[in-house]
Amino acid sequence: MINLKVNGKAYQADVDPSTPILWVIRDHLGLTGTKFGCGAAQCGACMVHLNGDGIRSCISPVSRADGKEIVTIEGLDEKLSKPLQQAWIQEDVPQCGYCQSGQIMSASALLAGNPKPSDADIDSAMAGNICRCGTYPRIRAGIKRAAGEV
Repeated sequence: MINLKVNGKAYQADVDPSTPILWVIRDHLGLTGTKFGCGAAQCGACMVHLNGDGIRSCISPVSRADGKEIVTIEGLDEKLSKPLQQAWIQEDVPQCGYCQSGQIMSASALLAGNPKPSDADIDSAMAGNICRCGTYPRIRAGIKRAAGEV
């Protein structure tokens, strides 16, 4: 039995300890905001926070999260999520939208640790997130806009 705290709630998951966190979140807890993209930690669609750090949940075994705090897009702190969501709308960031939960989770981890990031900081923090629609300039603009409000 794995003890998890997800978005502030305690859960127990009766799963193989090697099961990726992504599948526990989606299939066992019903939190479907975190997306499966590549399964190889290359695209960032599965980004969640584990004790405040962004991780790729598609390759991270649930045993890694035993007794730790997981935050998904559904549980992201409003003081980070609201400015990012508003900036995303104002900058018209999403097209298809599939990668956006991972993009916002990476951006929120960046802003939590660096409220005034430079372009280089943004590029470094977001380098592992792929947007197949190519909205990278709008993502950067959205993060810069949110940084002014966080």
